[in-house]
Amino acid sequence: MHQTAFNAIEMWARVRHPNIVRVKEAFTTRSFADNSLIVAYDYHANAKTLYDEHIKPKVPTFQNGRLQAQTTVIPERVLWSYIIQLSGAISVIHDAGLAARMIDATKVLVTGKNRLRISSCGIVDVLMHDARQDVGMLQQEDLVMFGRLLFALCCNNLAAMNTLSKAVETLTRGYSSDIKNVALYLISKPGPHKTISQLIDMIGKNRLMAEMDEVQGSADRLESELTSELENGRLVRLLCKFGFINERPEFPRQPRWSETGDRYIIKLFRDYVFHQVDENGNPVVNLSHVLTCLNKLDCGTEERIMLVSRDEQSCLVVSYKEVKSCIEGAFSDLARPSR
Repeated sequence: MHQTAFNAIEMWARVRHPNIVRVKEAFTTRSFADNSLIVAYDYHANAKTLYDEHIKPKVPTFQNGRLQAQTTVIPERVLWSYIIQLSGAISVIHDAGLAARMIDATKVLVTGKNRLRISSCGIVDVLMHDARQDVGMLQQEDLVMFGRLLFALCCNNLAAMNTLSKAVETLTRGYSSDIKNVALYLISKPGPHKTISQLIDMIGKNRLMAEMDEVQGSADRLESELTSELENGRLVRLLCKFGFINERPEFPRQPRWSETGDRYIIKLFRDYVFHQVDENGNPVVNLSHVLTCLNKLDCGTEERIMLVSRDEQSCLVVSYKEVKSCIEGAFSDLARPSR
């Protein structure tokens, strides 16, 4: 394959959009006993196609003692979200002077909850690099393919467009006139005024703002989950430092290094957090107590606690800040390279 065939891939590699599976590179290989074309894309784990998610027949389930087929009707709010996401992706593609040419239920991926990404971009451009085709007409075909996809989703049938009148009737029964108008506009004849920008105007600012609100709400939820995981990571680092310091057999040439100096305070604190017992001598297994102590230690609060030795012959009153300083100092000693 001539090198000029990969010029389109270079253009696609520069296209960045959250609803497009990014093209990484393309090359040919003989590793499969033929002259194969390999196109590499970003990997999205557990992604499904729109066909698998909504159109593919589901396994019948038992309901009320009978075997009943499962039907999946896409809620109109979700359908508008799909339309907005795909419109944004197509707009970026067209602005880059390209055409998607792969807007199909088997090529659009669902990579998260109601999150779409157009995949397989650039493959047709490489395979048909010799054919001179007008980009404007290809972009018009994108809109028609978008319309066909919309009818397929609304009618739960890939071949819905084979009988247009029946498809329109099915769509009208299940969805609003605005959805129908968008679908009919997309499959209408090509013209100078038929553009993706015109489609975005048809969607309306209210729906676009609602989609933006959903996106920001989703970002807030993810940030909240990330914050929780970050907190867990901080506590794990503390526990790792405990593991490095406590009960260390010898360092440096001191058999009782972990039992003396500041390390003794760390040992007593470990017992305070994990080895408490109740009045009957039973172990206290209180995860809330452990998390509270570790969080206070991580913050280095001025709150003071009493640490009692196992033989109850000595006790120390120290703050969490002082314990944290002891841990940092002991860990620094361990991390310092020997000379």
